[in-house]
Amino acid sequence: MLRTPVCGVLGVEVPIVQGPLGGPWQQGVRLAAAVSGAGALGSVPTALRTPAQIRDDVRRLRDLTGRPFALNMTRRPFDPEVFDTVIAEAPPVFSFALGEPGDLVARVHEAGAVFLQQVTTVEQAERAAEAGVDVISAQGTESGGFCGDVSTMALVPQVVDAVRPLPVLASGGIADGRGIAAALALGAQGVNIGTRFLASTECEVSDDWKAAILSAASQDAVKVTFVDQILPPPTEGGFTTVPRSLRTPFVEEGNTRSAHSEAAAAQAEVLRTRVMASMRDGTAHELIPLTGQTAGLVHDIAPAAELVHRLITEAEATLRDLAGLVPVNNSADEV
Repeated sequence: MLRTPVCGVLGVEVPIVQGPLGGPWQQGVRLAAAVSGAGALGSVPTALRTPAQIRDDVRRLRDLTGRPFALNMTRRPFDPEVFDTVIAEAPPVFSFALGEPGDLVARVHEAGAVFLQQVTTVEQAERAAEAGVDVISAQGTESGGFCGDVSTMALVPQVVDAVRPLPVLASGGIADGRGIAAALALGAQGVNIGTRFLASTECEVSDDWKAAILSAASQDAVKVTFVDQILPPPTEGGFTTVPRSLRTPFVEEGNTRSAHSEAAAAQAEVLRTRVMASMRDGTAHELIPLTGQTAGLVHDIAPAAELVHRLITEAEATLRDLAGLVPVNNSADEV
């Protein structure tokens, strides 16, 4: 099996992290358990979960697998009570996104957990390294959910150079083994994958959402430019980012309206009320199905363990093929 140094840091067999798929679009714990059981790192989101729900999530996860897993938090929003609960559960890995890690790093280390920080710029990566995080996930704009503006291909090698020797994961635009091989060529030691695992058997999102991913082209995953009109802003220390979603009438209408500030402001409360109602009744995916541009690479719904095996097998085959390429002859007598 393909193994890199970050595997030892995270306690896994293969360098794949399943990105947490949270908020009102809850993935459930079965996905994380299946990914971890296959030798990768499964992740469980805590966004919009109560402390009691988080404790129950972790209990059920540990019943399903004895392998390492990650609990994820963000600064959109950040709840100190939830953080205390997460730390008390002593996850093997704590992953953090959409904001500065700050003094959280020391508390995570005191709890014996590895700190995995997501960044969308080189500057964020440098500050995270200075704060003492253990692993950095460099997330390109191809990603689903809240993401930055720089592509994975451009961002990852810059982050690798900026934080060396910290291990870096590549995130965004990766859904098969070729993407993993490319990430390794850029200097990353592994990958963080979200959209591919959305379309897995164990992921507990709507079947309609999964079907939409299978039928989508990459250009159908667009930025939700009016997000600040419908969702709470980042808490202190949070990064300003815009999510990526599949096109829906709600997204298309909102993006068009956001180009006209007066019309957008007038509709903000109506839109916010509609989104909050969808979160409560489980239909948020009908409005904003957060999905990355790799939707164009996803053609089936498969068990998560099968996906992990497939990803690694494809990556190894790609790397072997690359190693077998005839080297370019740069001798002076050839034109």
